[in-house]
Amino acid sequence: MVVDDHGMTRDLVRTILRGLGFINILTVENGRAAYKMLETNNVKLIVCDWNMPGGSGIELLRAVREHPQFKDVPFLMLTAEAYKESVEEAMKQGVSDYVAKPFTADVLVAKITGILK
Repeated sequence: MVVDDHGMTRDLVRTILRGLGFINILTVENGRAAYKMLETNNVKLIVCDWNMPGGSGIELLRAVREHPQFKDVPFLMLTAEAYKESVEEAMKQGVSDYVAKPFTADVLVAKITGILK
């Protein structure tokens, strides 16, 4: 699942995931919509932006980690929030890893590959 309020970022991440062999890739614009989709889909990875109107990435991360069914789903946070405090908060909430924006395809592939091992 790709969660980002920018369509171009969703498209880029979806293309990279397809290159890694993912077939059914859900895309949504915010954390609230993503959580609803989790309830009816078998999601194996979440790639999520931090800042989005309508439910932030950190809010989605907290909700995912608190839910017994979703708590172990790998969660990669995309963020322009490269501040130490933001990264620490995400780590505290159980993020699998994070990527600072802007990012390259190679960096994203490395992070995704790393958290799926």
